[in-house]
Amino acid sequence: MAGTLRIGRHEIGGHTPCYVIAEIGHNHQGSLQKARELFREAKLAGAHAVKLQKRDNRGLYTRAAYNKPYDNENSFGATYGEHREFLEFGLKEYQELQRYARELEIEFFATAFDMASADFLAALDLPAYKIASGDLKSTPLLEHVARFGKPMILSTGGALIEDVQRAYDTIMPINPQLAILQCTAGYPAAFEELDLRVVEQYRERFPGAVIGYSGHDNGIAMPVAAYVLGARIVEKHFTLNRAMKGTDHAFSLEPVGLRKMVRDLERTYRALGDGVKKIYESEKAPIIKMGKSLVVARDLPPGHILGPADIVMKSPGGGIPPYELDKVLGRMTVKALYEDDFLSFEVLSEPNPELARS
Repeated sequence: MAGTLRIGRHEIGGHTPCYVIAEIGHNHQGSLQKARELFREAKLAGAHAVKLQKRDNRGLYTRAAYNKPYDNENSFGATYGEHREFLEFGLKEYQELQRYARELEIEFFATAFDMASADFLAALDLPAYKIASGDLKSTPLLEHVARFGKPMILSTGGALIEDVQRAYDTIMPINPQLAILQCTAGYPAAFEELDLRVVEQYRERFPGAVIGYSGHDNGIAMPVAAYVLGARIVEKHFTLNRAMKGTDHAFSLEPVGLRKMVRDLERTYRALGDGVKKIYESEKAPIIKMGKSLVVARDLPPGHILGPADIVMKSPGGGIPPYELDKVLGRMTVKALYEDDFLSFEVLSEPNPELARS
């Protein structure tokens, strides 16, 4: 049986609409005002949640990695450490954005990249916590965040099934509120590398978890395909303008793209239905118009025994349907019938057993 999650006001599970996360990451370029604008546009587009990324950069990177020169078109600092610190929000910004998210009525949480960042986010009492693909094997971090007792969303890019199984086995005994997202950690990811059928594998192998899709692909079609396969959370990177400076903008959705994706996911939820085949009122008139009835092929006198040459199928429907042909053959007309008259059981005698046997 598939698992369920509740994040804020939203129940997420097998029969629910798709929960859409707008992954802002550091697409705010270190600007609180841009972050607020991204929150607002995500809400207007219909996203259920916005997400940032939190790093304790000094503790996260080795000195060599932190001090490595970082001179490229997407850099916000001379070294990688300076670049990351420029983009990092602190307590003041997080508290302001938390207030703004409540005002907008959109869920707000973040990815914890290290223990210190996890504790920082826990102090804010966020409704959920994201773990990035790079930390799928970081079992001490997984255990630490699991003990917060809040829903965890785990991306699984760059991993084998045994890596996902290890993470699942680490988290679930501590905290069963888990979502596992199929992800390919290419930036962007090629379509032939998305492996969307892994969603089905995850559903079978991890029945206690909600399964979802974190898409680094370009476009909005693949989340719909993932939803049909059983993904109930979709995360997509989000930006105000794909031409902006930064590594993630090029494969992020702009507001119009996010709005269309949310629209298509909502339509898909409604379109899938409940699996029961039924006839809708909207179908009845077209089916009568296109359907066929049994009609008289030529003028027939009263008392005529109907044979195959006396009956044809013609549109519209609404009369005796063609599948009733065997019940009509061998009956006698009780009045004169004329070419193209609709047959009805009222103008025919009851079947004659003797004729039926002959």
